[in-house]
Amino acid sequence: MDNEKRAYLELHIAVFLFGFTAILGDLIQLSALAIVWWRVFITSISLLFLIRGGKALRRLSWQTIVQFMGIGMLVALHWLAFYGAIKLANASITLICMATASFFTSFLEPLIMRQRVRWYEILLGMAIIPGMALIVSSTDPSMNIGILVGLSAALMAALFATLNKKLIGKADEMSITFLELGSAWLFLSAVLPVYISQSEAPVQLLPSRIDWFYLIILSLLCTTLAYVLALRSLRYLSAFASNLAVNLEPVYGIALAWFILKDHKELSPGFYWGVLIILAAVFSYPLVRRRFGKKATL
Repeated sequence: MDNEKRAYLELHIAVFLFGFTAILGDLIQLSALAIVWWRVFITSISLLFLIRGGKALRRLSWQTIVQFMGIGMLVALHWLAFYGAIKLANASITLICMATASFFTSFLEPLIMRQRVRWYEILLGMAIIPGMALIVSSTDPSMNIGILVGLSAALMAALFATLNKKLIGKADEMSITFLELGSAWLFLSAVLPVYISQSEAPVQLLPSRIDWFYLIILSLLCTTLAYVLALRSLRYLSAFASNLAVNLEPVYGIALAWFILKDHKELSPGFYWGVLIILAAVFSYPLVRRRFGKKATL
C-alpha cells in the first residue's frame, strides 16, 4: 500500500473514531462534566508519552503557553456543551448540530484571521439555517434545550478551531494538544468542587466497570489515536481531501447512533430531511471553494 492510500485509510479511521465519541457519551452513565474530566485526564496522561519528555514545551514562551491554555479552557466548555446536548437530546441531534460549525466559521474566521469575507461561505452557512429549522420543528419540544446546547458547542468548536489556526505556527501539534487538554483538565478540576457543592442530587464521579471500558475507548482510541492518525495523514493528503473526509463525521455518527442507540425511534422523517439539507451544504463547500475560492471575496 502506497503512502497516499494508507493516509486515506488512516484519515477515515480517525474520522470514524471521532464520530463514535457521541455514541460513547450517550452510553457512559456519568454527567457531562464527569465524562469530560475523565476524558481530558486520561488523554493528557497518554500524551505525556508522545511529547518526548516535554522538551518542545520548554522552548515555548510563557505568552504562547498561556494562549494555548486559554484555548484549552474553551475546548473544555465545548466538550461540556457537546456531552450536555447528548444527555438533553440524543447523539444524532447533537452530531447534526455540530455540522453547523461551518456556518459559525464563515463569520468567525474572517474576523479573527483578519481576512476578507468569502461570499460563498456566507451563502453556504446560511443554507444550513432551513435545515436546522426543519430539525427543530420536527423533534419533540423537550429536546429543544439540547439543540440550543448543541449549537453552542458548534459555535465554540468553530471559535477554538479558528484560534488554533491563527496560532498553529507557534508550536508543534503534540505540544499544542497537550497544553490545551492539560489546561482543560485543570479548569474542570477547579469547576468540579463548585458543581458538586451546588448540585441538589448526589454527583457520581467514579465510573462503573462498564463506564471505565467506554472511557478508555473514548480517551485512547477516539481522542489520542484518532488525533495521531489524522495528523499523520496530513503529510500525504491535500487540504481538500482532508476536509471532505472530515465532513463524514456526522454521517458516521448518525449511522452508528441508528444501529447502536436506536435513535431513529425518537426522530421523525422531518429530522432526516433537515439532515440532508445541512449535509448538502457541508459537502458542497470544498467543491464551491475549489471553483470560486480565488476570486470570491467581499
